[in-house]
Amino acid sequence: MEEGESVQKARELKASLQAVEFIRNIEPGLRFLLLLMWLLLSRAAARDLELCLFADSLVTVSDSGRELGEFSVSVTKATYNQELCYLLHANSHGVIDDLPCGTSITAYISPKLEILEENHHEYVQLDNNTADRKTSIIKQDDQLVVTRVISGREGEKTQTQSFPLSSLEGFVSEASSFLIQRILARQKTVPDDMIFLSLDADSVLSESVYRALGWKKQTVGEELVDIFGIERTMCSESSSAAWHSYFMPDGHLASRVQLGSPAVMKLLNLPFVLDGAEKDKPPVFEKKPLVWEEDVELYSKFLDRKEELKADHSTYVRQHPELKALMADFLQFLLMRKPQDVFSFAQDFFAPFASQSHTTNSS
Repeated sequence: MEEGESVQKARELKASLQAVEFIRNIEPGLRFLLLLMWLLLSRAAARDLELCLFADSLVTVSDSGRELGEFSVSVTKATYNQELCYLLHANSHGVIDDLPCGTSITAYISPKLEILEENHHEYVQLDNNTADRKTSIIKQDDQLVVTRVISGREGEKTQTQSFPLSSLEGFVSEASSFLIQRILARQKTVPDDMIFLSLDADSVLSESVYRALGWKKQTVGEELVDIFGIERTMCSESSSAAWHSYFMPDGHLASRVQLGSPAVMKLLNLPFVLDGAEKDKPPVFEKKPLVWEEDVELYSKFLDRKEELKADHSTYVRQHPELKALMADFLQFLLMRKPQDVFSFAQDFFAPFASQSHTTNSS
């Protein structure tokens, strides 16, 4: 999409008044020219935002109950270019339809839920290829710059587009939507006609609609708890996608599912109580083993290093054709002698070549 088309699209779409006022009310601090009710709502929303700084950890399971992976999201205080903000990190990895896949989001969000910078990384490992998509959203002056890098079997493709901030009133990103839903869950209500602007999976400006799903019960650990549901629907020109998320009264995520997906994210154990008698009790975090194959960043580095070593090996073999003859001789002697200790035999066989190499390097 060209920049002009992006601007035109932004002008056509518009967030609802309820969504815009919701974001304005989140900004901490007093506004002396506002009505008293507005001030009370602002304080309540700011307090809710401060109480949303915690971590969630869920397990991804199939319809049959088999564990497929993990999902986690955390929000902490941070600074960005010397500006106070919130740092959100979300990570999901596992195996869906026998294909390893994962998503990670790292974002810096202002107290007004404006995106300062967001990096979104998704991958799916296919048979002999890894489909990879990276999306970067950065606030630059009066523009929101979106860059997408898509890698796959056909190579790498980069797309960049920008949106004037003046046309993005009521815009929320994938990262800030996590905070919005935590706040709504703590308030235990979703205003009618809650429509934000957002970017869909193809970075096309779309409407993001929120509505309440009401209350239901879910077994967490050994307890039956009440959870409040929120539906988020991304409505784009070509398609729509919806997620159902259920939260505990303090804002902790209890379950999350994308409609149509065979996997569901569920909370297995009750989290540390934030608003109760155990408030001052320090949480205990279990030490989990690092499964680097399922970590998006580490697995990506592994693939890069693997390709680098393969390329170095291929180059070295092309530059030294004598290696094939040398290996053929070694295998022939190995089959003829049939030594009991293959390692010692190989060491004795290649020792003269190692000495020659050392002599050549020394000279």
